[in-house]
Amino acid sequence: MNVTLNALEIFEIAEQIEQNGARFYKRSAEIFGEPVICRIFLKLADWELKHKEIFSGMKKQYAESNPGSGASGPERTLQQAKTMAGLAVFGIKPNPSDELSGKEGKSDILRRAIEKEKDSIVFYSGLRDFAPAASAKEKIDEIIREELRHIIILNKVWQKTT
Repeated sequence: MNVTLNALEIFEIAEQIEQNGARFYKRSAEIFGEPVICRIFLKLADWELKHKEIFSGMKKQYAESNPGSGASGPERTLQQAKTMAGLAVFGIKPNPSDELSGKEGKSDILRRAIEKEKDSIVFYSGLRDFAPAASAKEKIDEIIREELRHIIILNKVWQKTT
C-alpha cells in the first residue's frame, strides 16, 4: 500500500514526533532517581519541544505560501500525522511515555532513548527530501545535528551509569 503525504502532513508528523519525544523524556526523568540524570532528561524534553516549534513554524510558512495545500482536511491530516509519528519513531502507542512502566532499569531507558534519537534522525533525513525550500532543508539539517548531539549526551550518561 502506497501512502502519499503532502508537505503539511510531513511537518505535522515531525511535530508529533517531537511532542512524543518530549513526553518520553519527561517520563524517563520521573523514573530515574538520580537528580543529575533527571535534569538531563528534562533538558532533552525542552529541546524536543523547541524542535516541535521549529516544525510548526515551517508548516505555517509553507501553508501561507501554498494556499489550499492541506486539501485532505485538518482532522484527517492530524490523525494521519499522529499515527505515522507513532509508527515512525515512538512505537504504536499514542503516548510513547506509556511504554515506560517505571520498572525499567537505567540502561534500558537510556538504550531506548538512544534508539529513538537514531530513528528520529532517519525520519528527518527522509523528511528533508519533502522540504519545500532551501531554508527548510537547512533547519531540518540543524535539527538532525541536534539529534546527533542528543545521542552523544545520552551515550555519555550511559557510560557513567553502567
